[in-house]
Parts: sequence; structure tokens; C-alpha cells
Amino acid sequence: MPTPLVVSDVAKSFTMHLRDGIRLPVVANVSFSIKAGECAVLGGPSGAGKSSILKMVYGNYAVDQGQIIVPYGDRLVDLASADPRTVLGVRRDMIGYVSQFLRTVPRVSALDVVAEPLVARGVDRRQACDRAAVLLAGLNLPERLWSLPPATFSGGEQQRVNIARGFITDHPILLLDEPTASLDAKNREVVVSMIRAKKEAGTAMLGIFHDEDVRTAVADRIIDVTAFAVTSEAA
Repeated sequence: MPTPLVVSDVAKSFTMHLRDGIRLPVVANVSFSIKAGECAVLGGPSGAGKSSILKMVYGNYAVDQGQIIVPYGDRLVDLASADPRTVLGVRRDMIGYVSQFLRTVPRVSALDVVAEPLVARGVDRRQACDRAAVLLAGLNLPERLWSLPPATFSGGEQQRVNIARGFITDHPILLLDEPTASLDAKNREVVVSMIRAKKEAGTAMLGIFHDEDVRTAVADRIIDVTAFAVTSEAA
């Protein structure tokens, strides 16, 4: 099986349109690969480009140059140059994502929010909801909240919904953006156990963890993002 994720010579900058189009380089020469069953963690200070790298891998941010290669069906796809339909297909079938903040959907219950990625992949809705219920129970979200829209939930409750949604599928690649930031110690341990189970199942994971204890517990390797920083002289 091909390596699930290969990032090669990727660069990213932002154009400040309200400041006469000034170009602000963020990272350059970003290169690494993630093996099946490995959890690699992006390390470095705030503002070093960790979130930008994660968003480029997911296809939320355009890439200035370089390649982001993932297997898709019977071929390899470069997400840096793929058309939008292909990117959406790769997200559906290959890449799961746990973002730091839940994008709430009005009038949709927490159970349905969690089940949706499975339903999108063709799983029967009742089976998907059963799986969602198991995850929400494991993350200690009170059952009385499952039928309610998460918009009014606390930050920690919303994050548990987000985690359950990201972990419900068997995507070969899973991106984790501060999944434990708003959690108490008990639920941080639950998430650590969930990450370990994904590793055992062969999932390739790339994450950001500011919690040192969690990072130490799950990381097989730290990717120092400062190595990809663009200095003002180089810019």
C-alpha cells in the first residue's frame, strides 16, 4: 500500500489585499511523510505555521507550490493541484479532520452531526446513529444532549461532538487540530485512548497538540515547523 500522506516542497503565503497586495510568506520547503499507524505532531511556537500546514493538507488552504500526495482509489492524487470535486472526494473517503472549533448547524441534533460523515459514505442512517451514540457515550456527553443542536453547548461539549464526528469513520488519514484544548483531564484520557486505537488500526495521523502531556502520550514523532519558517531576509 502506498504511504498514506506525502508532503513535498510545499510553500504557502498570504496576500494582504487591504495593504496594497503585500505578500506575506508563511512556510516554504515543507516536506514530510506519514506512515500508516503513525501519529506525527507538528511542533513549534504559535504563529510558526502549524495550522496552515494542517489546512493545506485538508485542502482548505491553497498551496503556492509543492505537492501533497495521497492515494485515492487506484491512483495517487496531488491535493495541491486537484480540482475541487476531487478534493471533496478525497475528504469523504481518505481524510478525516477534527478541527478545534465545531461549525454548528442550526436545528441538527448532536447525534446527527456526528453520524453525518458515515451517512455521506453510504452507511445506513440508523447504524450511523448507533455508532455515534457509542462515541458520544464514551466521551461522557450526557445523553439528554444528543437530540439537541450543539450550538448552545459549552466549548468542551462542542469539542466532544467534534471529536466523535472526526473519529466515527475509518479514514486512512486523520488530521487533529488541538482535539483536547477544551477538555478536562478525564476526557483528555479518553481521547488519548481513541488516538491509540486509531494507530493500532493503521490510521496515519497528523496533529497539533499544545497539551504537553497529551503530545507525549500520542506522538511517535515531532515535526519541527520552525525548519520550514521563511525569514524576512529570505522573503
